Amino acid sequence: MMRPPRILLAGGGTGGHVYPAIAIAQAIRSLAPMSAIAFAGTRDHLEWNAVPDAGFEIHPITVSGFHRKQPLRNVGFPFKLATGLWQSYRLVEDFDADAVVGTGGYVSGPVLWAAGMRGRPTIAQEQNAYAGVTNRILGRRAAQVHIAFEEAKNWFPEGRCRISGNPVRKELAAGVTRESARKELHLPHNAHVVFVFGGSLGSQAINEAMWQVVDQILSDSMVHVIWQTGRLYYERMRKKEHARLHIMKYVDRMDLAYAACDLVLARAGALTCSELLCTATPSILVPSIHVAEDHQTKNAQSMERIGAAICVPEEDLLNALSIQVPALLADPERRQKMAEKAREAAKPQAATTIAKDILELIGWEEPI
Repeated sequence: MMRPPRILLAGGGTGGHVYPAIAIAQAIRSLAPMSAIAFAGTRDHLEWNAVPDAGFEIHPITVSGFHRKQPLRNVGFPFKLATGLWQSYRLVEDFDADAVVGTGGYVSGPVLWAAGMRGRPTIAQEQNAYAGVTNRILGRRAAQVHIAFEEAKNWFPEGRCRISGNPVRKELAAGVTRESARKELHLPHNAHVVFVFGGSLGSQAINEAMWQVVDQILSDSMVHVIWQTGRLYYERMRKKEHARLHIMKYVDRMDLAYAACDLVLARAGALTCSELLCTATPSILVPSIHVAEDHQTKNAQSMERIGAAICVPEEDLLNALSIQVPALLADPERRQKMAEKAREAAKPQAATTIAKDILELIGWEEPI
């Protein structure tokens, strides 16, 4: 392939779809610095700001989901679908993409469909153990399907899947030490540190349970708790005061928090699971019951199956905080085994692995 690679990526709606796409784009740019890279996305979701902030151009596609439980909201769906397909077809043609990568979300559908109609190879990247509807459809004709969990291969044609892992934020691979992280976060070197979070917006269930149980957890004088509440719950939760309780609206340096802690209690989003593997952090995972197709339960069960985490249903959350958290903090040998299992399953080079496969697919070779 003589000209620099031209790669179009589509993924949006949530960070779980957007950030893997950005990581893949960054890896492609690192391997092929002269490559032309563009994104397709929607104006009213996270990607519209996150992609330009990462240094890539983004083109608008009109798209929306189909509301099964509220059919009246689907009145404009056919028009949006037709508009999105036309926009996608023109974008693939005008950008002249050598390959089109979909990382999930509604916007992936029309863009990868248009790429197929134009005869351009498509690549699907599935973050969850239970493949989403969009990727299940797109994966039937994709030249490559990259998955993060062994269980996901059951949803795609045999021979096209590669367990590449989920691309994670670059700073997690930097290898910050436990000692430097604790110094930065003003935590004692010999403390037992629990990191609790429920995503950037926060989890009401986790926050309410923490409000009830955190004093009991802190009754052990060796324990410190980092508690990310999310912006929706911060003002209320910050009223809980304790010298060893560190309440934050949002943790900007997740690499420091992971490195400093002994144990995580969190939701089981795909990227959280991959970050826990890459940082070899023992965890208790509480799947959200409000996620489509119960993706998080499948993710948590997969993490538990390999021995890297404990899966706890939301109805047992209080028990997990009051009994299982103290028990794990008191059992360094078990936490060490969980960390080892996580490290064995981790794929910290996922973005580079996927990028190399994409470049190989389109016949690009690094100049000598």
